[in-house]
Amino acid sequence: MSKKIGIVTGGGDCPGLNAVIRAVVKAAARRGWETIGIIGGYEGLLPPQNLRPLDYHALDGLLLRGGTILGTANRGRFSAKVGHGETRGLPDELLAETKQGFDSLGLHALVSIGGDGSLSIAQQLYEYGIPIVGVPKTIDNDLAATIMTFGFDSAVACATDALDRLHTTAESHQRVMVLEVMGRYAGWIAIYSGVAGGADVILIPEIPFTYESICAKIAEREQAGKHFTIVAAAEGARPAGGEFVTAAGQQQNREARLGGVGAQVAAEIEKRTGKETRVVVLGHLQRGGSPTNLDRALCTVFGAKAVELIAEGRFGQMVAYTGPQVIGVKISEAVGKLRTVPLDGGFVQSARALGICLGD
Repeated sequence: MSKKIGIVTGGGDCPGLNAVIRAVVKAAARRGWETIGIIGGYEGLLPPQNLRPLDYHALDGLLLRGGTILGTANRGRFSAKVGHGETRGLPDELLAETKQGFDSLGLHALVSIGGDGSLSIAQQLYEYGIPIVGVPKTIDNDLAATIMTFGFDSAVACATDALDRLHTTAESHQRVMVLEVMGRYAGWIAIYSGVAGGADVILIPEIPFTYESICAKIAEREQAGKHFTIVAAAEGARPAGGEFVTAAGQQQNREARLGGVGAQVAAEIEKRTGKETRVVVLGHLQRGGSPTNLDRALCTVFGAKAVELIAEGRFGQMVAYTGPQVIGVKISEAVGKLRTVPLDGGFVQSARALGICLGD
C-alpha cells in the first residue's frame, strides 16, 4: 500500500537542508511513497495547514542549494529551548492540535530535520503518539549520539576562509585580528577552523580563558618577530569566572542570543598590549551558501537512512553518524545532552602541541 510521509525543517537554517529533503523524497519515491513538505516548521501542521507537495519537479537543484525550500522557524509556540539551553515542555493543547493536524493529512510518518531544539520537540510529539524520525542538523555539531551533524563542515569551511583572509590584512597592518564564530555552548567550529586556518589563539566555551594568557601569547609572537596575531573566538567563550556574553535582552520563550565576546576580547587586548586590534563577527554567513561536498554526501546518506527507519517502523529514532556507518539511535539519547569538545581529544591536544594558545 502506498504511504504518505511528511517532512519538516526547524530551527536555524544551514547548508544541506535541501539536500536532505531531496534524498528523503527520492528514497521514498523508490518505495512508491508520496511525500509532502510542511511549510514554516511545525506550525505548518496547524490550521490553516501550510503544505507543499514534493515530487521530482520540486527537487531540481536542491543538492547544492542553501537554506530550505520549506522554510523554518526558531521562535513562537514551537520553541523548546529557553535561556541558556533549558528545555521547555510544550502544552498539552498544542501537542493535541499538532497530532490532529498530522492525522488529518493521513500521514504515515513525519521526518523532522533539526537540531537540539527541533528534535526535543520531535521527542515530545513522538511521546504524544506521532510516528516520527529525526535527522540531526546544526552547524554547532553539539548533538549527542552522532559524531557529526550536517551543516557543520560548511560552517567550518566558511570560518576557515575568513581566517585565511584575515591573515593578510593582519600581517600587512601588524594588527591583532579577532574572528568571532558561532557554536553556542560548544567550541567545535572555533577549534576546527582555528586549527585549519592557522589561528594563534583559539577560545572555546570548554576552556575558560584569561587575558593574561592571551596577551602572553601575543608578546611571545612579538619577541619572535611576528607582529600580528589571529584569534578565533567561539561566541560562547567566556573568561574564567565570567558569564556568557549575550547580544540582546532575553526574550520570553527564547534561547539567549550569544554574541559580543569578540568585541570584548579585542578591546581588552588593545588596552593591555597597545596593539591595534580589530574584530570581525562572522555571524550568519556561516549558515548561508551551498553545502560542502562532505555535507552533501552526509545529507544524502542521512535522508536515505531516515526513509529506511520509517520502512522498518523504528519511530522515535534519529539518524546518527558513527564514523564507520550511519545508524538509528533514540532521539531521547541525542537531545538535552550537549556534545562539547573533549579536552583530552585530538584537536585540543594537537593545538597545544603546535603552541596555539587556548586561553588557559
